[in-house]
Amino acid sequence: MHGGGGSGGKKRARIEIIPLIDVIFFLLATFVLFTLSLNKSGGLSVLLPASETSIPRDTAGTVTLSVTAEGTLAWNKDLVTLDEFLARLQQYKLDESDPRILINADERALFAQVVYVVDQVRIAQIPKIYIETRIFQAGK
Repeated sequence: MHGGGGSGGKKRARIEIIPLIDVIFFLLATFVLFTLSLNKSGGLSVLLPASETSIPRDTAGTVTLSVTAEGTLAWNKDLVTLDEFLARLQQYKLDESDPRILINADERALFAQVVYVVDQVRIAQIPKIYIETRIFQAGK
């Protein structure tokens, strides 16, 4: 017969809470860093040209104009004709106090098509034009 000291008998398994909290914080930090590193674009998915001088940009309050490899034009994610593009550009200039345009062109798009978009933005008297690129990686 054993006494009440608890020195004998089965030991119960314990769940250690401190290592569990450490793992949860690690997963949370990883998720936050991954989410912040995503490059969100308001435009169509295109193969951006690479640039060694790429810097992060703030897309809040910008309109993304996409030029695809086939030469189609999109306003944010909506495919538009040239007439629709010009009408939306004029309306955007009227509606927005600080209009900003982000050009999201495929690296295979014709240079003349991108220049046309830039010209039309300048004609609409929108001075803030940004060209979206991806970060250049040597060997790729």
